[in-house]
Amino acid sequence: MYKIGEFIIYSNCGLCEVEDIGPLNISGINNKKDYYTLKPIYENGKIFTPIDTDVFMRAISTYEEVQQLIEGISSMEEMDCNEKNVNLLQSKYKRFIKNYECVDLLSVILGVYKKKYNGKKLGQVDEKFMKLAQGLINDEFSIALGIPREEVEKYIKEKVRDRQYNN
Repeated sequence: MYKIGEFIIYSNCGLCEVEDIGPLNISGINNKKDYYTLKPIYENGKIFTPIDTDVFMRAISTYEEVQQLIEGISSMEEMDCNEKNVNLLQSKYKRFIKNYECVDLLSVILGVYKKKYNGKKLGQVDEKFMKLAQGLINDEFSIALGIPREEVEKYIKEKVRDRQYNN
């Protein structure tokens, strides 16, 4: 169970803060059941979800976990994004992203970067999932690192470059 004030990843809504936990005072809703009241960090609105829902939720990574992920980027295996069939490519991206795990999101980002730097043209599907993966990483890492999300990509690049330079 999450706590009030905790940041979590909630399904495809991304980064949310737990604002409240308890029964809802809304007509038509079971008031004997506890719900999370979630506030999306970069969107307007609120999300009400039962605490025992099957919808994917997880706590965000800690500062230490983010540092370990960044440290491992240079040896991380990237997703193979060279599938020619658009439907198969899209399914592959969805499989990697479905659990919103940082290592999988980074694998997608690295795979798309590799495809681009190998001179291959990125399609709409590549662009869409790259944007999604980068957004989720930037949102989560910004909270864990305590920096604005606009600075996350620069932070990661500097850390990776410094690590490569020092080895």
